Amino acid sequence: MLLIGYLTIDYVAKQLCLYEYRIGELIREKQIREVKIGQWSIKPEDLGRFIKKNHNF
Repeated sequence: MLLIGYLTIDYVAKQLCLYEYRIGELIREKQIREVKIGQWSIKPEDLGRFIKKNHNF
């Protein structure tokens, strides 16, 4: 599910073929940034930065 300009944890997990729990770990490890807009969400550019840093995704 997409919010206007933001990605949900569920959406990111599906795109990276990871569990939502693992996305939460990456957020806690500060590898992916998140913002709270009603629910925790990720900016597409932050996801892009994470993917560029971690070429195996």
